[in-house]
Amino acid sequence: MSKVLLLDTNFSSTPIYNYLVDRGHEVYVMGNNPDDALAKNVEHYIRQDYSQIEVTRSLIRDIGIEHVVPGCNDQSYRVCAALNEDEGHPGIDDPETTETLTNKAIFRDFAAATGLPSPKVIEKKDGLLEPVMVKPTDAYSGRGITILRDGDESQLLEAKELAKKFSPSNSYLIEEYIEGQLHSHSAFLRAQEIAHDTVVEEHGSANPFVVDTSRVSPEFPPSSLDEIREVVTRIAGHLKLKDGLIHTQFILSDGGIWIVEVTRRCPGDLYSVLVESSTGLNYVENYVRPFLGLPYRFEANPGEPSNVMRHTVSSTEPLVFNALQFNVPFQAERFVPLAEAGDKVAPSPFGRMGILFAKTSESNELDHLFSLTLDRKLYRFND
Repeated sequence: MSKVLLLDTNFSSTPIYNYLVDRGHEVYVMGNNPDDALAKNVEHYIRQDYSQIEVTRSLIRDIGIEHVVPGCNDQSYRVCAALNEDEGHPGIDDPETTETLTNKAIFRDFAAATGLPSPKVIEKKDGLLEPVMVKPTDAYSGRGITILRDGDESQLLEAKELAKKFSPSNSYLIEEYIEGQLHSHSAFLRAQEIAHDTVVEEHGSANPFVVDTSRVSPEFPPSSLDEIREVVTRIAGHLKLKDGLIHTQFILSDGGIWIVEVTRRCPGDLYSVLVESSTGLNYVENYVRPFLGLPYRFEANPGEPSNVMRHTVSSTEPLVFNALQFNVPFQAERFVPLAEAGDKVAPSPFGRMGILFAKTSESNELDHLFSLTLDRKLYRFND
């Protein structure tokens, strides 16, 4: 089989790595944090900041890498796009298209120019416009975001400075704040049309800007599904996107859907495990195959849907993590620890203790478990 480079060492990319190894590929992983999950336990770990494009390009040629696969962060995909200018790796968009999707300010301009339903960018004039959201143009995981409902000039200035602090390019945008329920739509494109898709309901229990609790949407309105599919297809057509995953976060409100952001890399925090365990879809396999120059392989009989939720264990306050004590009995399908006993853990979005997957036999049982989790009553932290 071929030599493959996975540009990510985070635990969320473990299913990608495992799939490639199981298919007989010789897999190298690259990242500059030796404490990451994959960095600690794989045979071919390259300790390198892959954003140093020329160094990464030289390593690819020296090792004889045949395929490059992005991991679960935007920087990984950006680097793959930059490498693709010369190397011609399949399944990866060009750098300009990638920047259009991943830079929040550029995407808002694109959305306005093409008539996509997306929050409008607000130019500050006399008086404070409200409610508004101030956010970095190129940050992640809810960092540096502020909602202003009735603030003054000094609060707006503080929000701008906070956003710039978390922006690698020291830039921010101000946009209208849309009330509604956050969802994500994961779709696999074939010739800029949707070949398969899944909708997930998403919540932030510890931090309103950070998704920590989610499940495949049990009763998503068919008309809204048609709407998000139409929007995603328009984006794919306008930008002439390559075959592969397109992952869209959107808000469902009384006025329809509002696109928040679009990415082409695999979502983090083991989103792939949630979809696979809930629906039977071979999500990781079909994420990877376009990067290998292979067609999709959707299983004909994925099985009956399961009632599964994903929860990232985190805190609203800093704490020393020793143990979790659960308040109700439930079936834990999987728990991935991200902290050890005695660790000092920062509040969300800067610290996490683990990823929990819970399963119930009936949908109403999952509703109850989901509600407890959103109310932060599923567990408590033990000193």
